[in-house]
Amino acid sequence: MKTTRVGVGAWAIGGLGATFAWGPQDDDASIAAIHRAVELGVNWIDTAPIYGLGHSEEVVGAAVAALPEPDRPYIFTKCGLRWGADAVAQRVGAEASLRFEVEQSLRRLGVERIDLYQMHWPAEDGSRVEDYWPVLLDLVREGKVRAVGLSNHGVAQLEAAEGFGHVDSLQPPFSAIRRDAAAEIIPWCNEHGTAVINYSPLQAGLLSGAFTSERAALTTRDDWRGRSPDFTGDALTRNLGLAAALAPVAERHDVSVAAVAVAWTLAFPGVTGAIVGARSPGQVDGWIAAANLELTEADLDEIAAAISDTGAGEGPAHPRRTP
Repeated sequence: MKTTRVGVGAWAIGGLGATFAWGPQDDDASIAAIHRAVELGVNWIDTAPIYGLGHSEEVVGAAVAALPEPDRPYIFTKCGLRWGADAVAQRVGAEASLRFEVEQSLRRLGVERIDLYQMHWPAEDGSRVEDYWPVLLDLVREGKVRAVGLSNHGVAQLEAAEGFGHVDSLQPPFSAIRRDAAAEIIPWCNEHGTAVINYSPLQAGLLSGAFTSERAALTTRDDWRGRSPDFTGDALTRNLGLAAALAPVAERHDVSVAAVAVAWTLAFPGVTGAIVGARSPGQVDGWIAAANLELTEADLDEIAAAISDTGAGEGPAHPRRTP
């Protein structure tokens, strides 16, 4: 698959229901956002069953079905998180569960094959990566999925999985605030031919250039960000300070702060693409420039200095100076 440098993240559009929800969403606006991204050239969407307890996949399926077949983007989804009546997610890697999940995702998405199927988190039911990774490889051979990857897994787990069959992709969290993946995980993927599609390059909106401390204070109980330490106290001050420091770089390139934040992650060797959330066409318009933005060495130096000055986050601060 030849994928664009940015893809649409469908976490937020799941709406209410799950523990880590973003508050109520407008399905029509979500579909319009997906269509706008496709119109602008984006050719993949990343979702998961746990986003809205199946609702995100349903919205993605409806959005894609409304497009002419030649224009339909690749669909990436995940497995390994199951929920019960209390909506609390359990990390499950048992074969029977994974096979049930893939059938449910195929149904909700309205497709015959999933383009990329990813284990969402390491299992906590006693299943090891050596147990569940061969199941995902079997799903490729059976034609239910086209490629398989891991999400939120470390190097030791990647090594174990690679012993059974190639890990096509890894999905780690990665932004100018949360940078630890650049220390070891991304370099490993670069050396082993595993694509990296990082999520939350805008750190859940903190690096969008539009987030404020006033908005953080108004975050509702339905929005998981209201419970995150990144959105309160000194951490919020440091994070918003870093976002403000990206503004001069954005102005030089005549793009948004969000586009700079996304492009920063794409500057790291081994990063294949960034997953960027969108709940409206306007949000897509805000970050789409990242798809073609190449930050200069001077830009990267300036951003690294801003990271140091603000004290925001942890991890390598420059793509040319990683271990």
